[in-house]
Amino acid sequence: MSSSSSAQAISLPAPVSILDNRWVQLTLGVICMMAISSPQYVWALLTKPMVAAFGVSLSQLQVTFSILIVFQTFLSPFQGYLIDRFGPRTLLSIGGALTGLSWILASQVSDITHLYLTYGLLGGIGTGVIYVGIVGQMVQWFPDKRGFATGMVAAGYGFGAVVTTFPVANSIAAVGYQQTLMHFGLLFGAVALIAAQAMRRPPENWMKHVVDESKSAEGVGPSVMLRTPVFWLMFLMFTLMSTSGLMVISQMGAFAKDFGITSVTVFGMAALPLALTIDRFTNGLTRPFFGLISDRIGREKTMLLAFGLEGLAMTLWLLTRDNAMLFVLLSGLVFFGWGEIFSLFPSTLTDTFGKKHATTNYGFLYMAQGIGSILGGPLAAWMHESTGSWPAVFAVVISLDFATAFLAIAVLKPMRARLLVANS
Repeated sequence: MSSSSSAQAISLPAPVSILDNRWVQLTLGVICMMAISSPQYVWALLTKPMVAAFGVSLSQLQVTFSILIVFQTFLSPFQGYLIDRFGPRTLLSIGGALTGLSWILASQVSDITHLYLTYGLLGGIGTGVIYVGIVGQMVQWFPDKRGFATGMVAAGYGFGAVVTTFPVANSIAAVGYQQTLMHFGLLFGAVALIAAQAMRRPPENWMKHVVDESKSAEGVGPSVMLRTPVFWLMFLMFTLMSTSGLMVISQMGAFAKDFGITSVTVFGMAALPLALTIDRFTNGLTRPFFGLISDRIGREKTMLLAFGLEGLAMTLWLLTRDNAMLFVLLSGLVFFGWGEIFSLFPSTLTDTFGKKHATTNYGFLYMAQGIGSILGGPLAAWMHESTGSWPAVFAVVISLDFATAFLAIAVLKPMRARLLVANS
């Protein structure tokens, strides 16, 4: 791929309309992602009232979260294929409508099974269509800035919850979680549906003159990709990193309570909602930040830095868990070291296997997030219930962070280099 500076020197094709401008498409993609982020990122605020309402254990309730992520990810290859085949507008519109509907219907259920089907199943399908579709769009619109562009839309997925964390927390306290789900479900669905109407795919041979079109860059499909060890190494690494972050996202309300954080204030604000708000900000900021760095210094070197940072931050977080202020501040650092997986992995995948089947290919890799949700959700909750120890759970995910950082530089980098040479 040519450098950013050389790409800048070549003029881009003139857009036919404003909607054919790639920066407009990037903005619309960020809006869509912001609209569908809350089902995952404000889940920690819902666990306490839902455990009481449904009369279930935490591990039983966390199955809802895992269903959400599993269906968000495991259907993504099929969803990516449909978007590649029929275009983004129709599929993204359906995704927005289903996301809003999942919260609206979940507000009416009275048992855990129907919560699984509404918040989990329906929400997972809706958010998955939009997530994989938007990422697939950006790696095609920005072949010269893949790390940055995927980081920006992935940042929208993180920043969306920054906007909603305190409003959702305040709404739950004022009117209960059911009315909160109803009102915000209507809002999320409407915003995503409206933004999806203007999404376009790039023209044929878009920016082919800017990037180096080797055989790999031109693109191979899943039938080839799934037979390569490089893909399965990336799948393993994505799974390990997803497990680490999703453990924190899904369990934070529970371990913050056990650490005595939920009953205190920091800077005059309730500690848990403040931590969640900071987390969503850093979780969003890290995606374009490390994506841009990876465009400059390489994907694997950036993975080593970012994944190692999360492991270190998690270690410090655990050691200072009794200090409410450090709990809040270090939680932000944890997510700054985690959220970039959603810019680094899709850009690395497209760099390796090309843009022609980028959306479908990323759908297969994104399934790793579903496995991570099972390991970081109900299995992590079960591990805590079995051992009575959150430090034991933290020790596992910290180990995963450092192991994945090592794999990036010591195994993925040389393996991917050999594959690219063979395909050049």
